[in-house]
Amino acid sequence: MSLCRPRRLLTVAAVLAGLAWALVTTPGWAVLPDEMMADPALEARARDISKELRCLVCQNQSIDDSNAGLARDLRLLVRERLQAGDSDDAVVAYLTARYGDFVRLRPPFQPNTWLLWLAPPLVLVAGATGIAWRLRRRRGAEAPTPLTADERERLRKVLDDGAA
Repeated sequence: MSLCRPRRLLTVAAVLAGLAWALVTTPGWAVLPDEMMADPALEARARDISKELRCLVCQNQSIDDSNAGLARDLRLLVRERLQAGDSDDAVVAYLTARYGDFVRLRPPFQPNTWLLWLAPPLVLVAGATGIAWRLRRRRGAEAPTPLTADERERLRKVLDDGAA
């Protein structure tokens, strides 16, 4: 019985640690209640826009998911622009003009982002081409030619000398 108790305590501790980690890393609580708009339709639009904008501090999260101070300021700015009557596109255009295309999680397809959009498919095509070329080359390799009588005799001598 004394061996089961420490194991049970370790299991409980592991479960509690997992729950604590899940609570700490959950991004859904970034938008604070005092930021939310009274109009549910405007709030939904603000959340949709915020999910498409990059946190300039975290850089791998949207401002909707980030707890950074700058992300909060951007969320409030989005809500201000919507309250002023701007369309969703106008809000995104305003922030893009102010912070550049980097603020968008999905930058537009334009000449300065072509490499960003086209590199992954080009790498896949290059990799598939390389694999196909390698397989075709392997299949087309010549079969080994059989040994001549002289070569077989020399091989036999080498093997006999190695065995002795």
